[in-house]
Amino acid sequence: MLRARIDNYSVHHPAAVSAENPSSKTENMNINPLPIRLNWLRPAFGLTACFIASPLFAQLIGTAGNYGALGGTTVTNTGSTVIIGGLGVSPGSAITGFTVIDGGPGLFTGTLSQSNALAAQAKVDTLSAYNALAGLGFNADLSGQDLGGLTLTPGVYRFSSSAQLTGMLTLDALDDANARFVFQIGSTLTTATNAMVNLVNRNTVSLSGPDAGLYWQVGSSATVDVGTQFAGNILALTSITLNTGASIADGRALAINGAITLDNNRIDASNTSGGFSGSNVTPVPEASSFGLFACVVLLMASWRRRARGTGRAVQAVGTA
Repeated sequence: MLRARIDNYSVHHPAAVSAENPSSKTENMNINPLPIRLNWLRPAFGLTACFIASPLFAQLIGTAGNYGALGGTTVTNTGSTVIIGGLGVSPGSAITGFTVIDGGPGLFTGTLSQSNALAAQAKVDTLSAYNALAGLGFNADLSGQDLGGLTLTPGVYRFSSSAQLTGMLTLDALDDANARFVFQIGSTLTTATNAMVNLVNRNTVSLSGPDAGLYWQVGSSATVDVGTQFAGNILALTSITLNTGASIADGRALAINGAITLDNNRIDASNTSGGFSGSNVTPVPEASSFGLFACVVLLMASWRRRARGTGRAVQAVGTA
């Protein structure tokens, strides 16, 4: 299991890097995306739990799984970016371009953590995952090859320096609920305009087993170019840039030491374990209405099942 490999991983591995000690001056600050006028719904329907529910155990990325974007110095946004997940930065504190922060156009559905204890812990978990991924033995060395046009099965793939994606990369999960793809990249990760990561043959019963997921361990910085439909968890030692219209499905942007730069992007970090959610990245409503709508749908489904059960019981009594 991947967890066992992580627990036994030596911090003296050449690829490992060290985290700065989290500042003792931290403050827990959770920004609730639900407006005050909806607070009365919580006792009756458990709205908060439904809206930002997460598994008790995140298999690899720990608390970083609660974030769709987690920067080291800053997170800046231009345009109507939507993040299904939280937003954070540590040890820096600056986040710009989001509605709840400065009136910007960006939206997110989860926790806001700016240079506080939550962000510091998420950064520690990101670094731990980065080192664990760097320490895995690889199945194939793809150094010098373009990822575009390749079809790869679950495994660990290594690039000694930079990695490039031009066109479509197909990842075949082979109907394995525990399909795991890891890319170890020595320096930069760059995509061309309108590139795509296409995941096929997901397990139809369990979309995400305990070891499933797609991880990009990037030795310096990652740039996802205009219109690229990317996928997976990007763990970059320095910075991450998503150019205009780029999206990330089934993952998140985690920059350890540098900045995250966004521009009219979509990030689906709804599976907080880092695995596959099975959902497509599409524009979503404002954070408050998004959570409310999801909970209302669940409640309606529950009420229908109860009503049908009651009807059958009454019919049975009448015919007895």
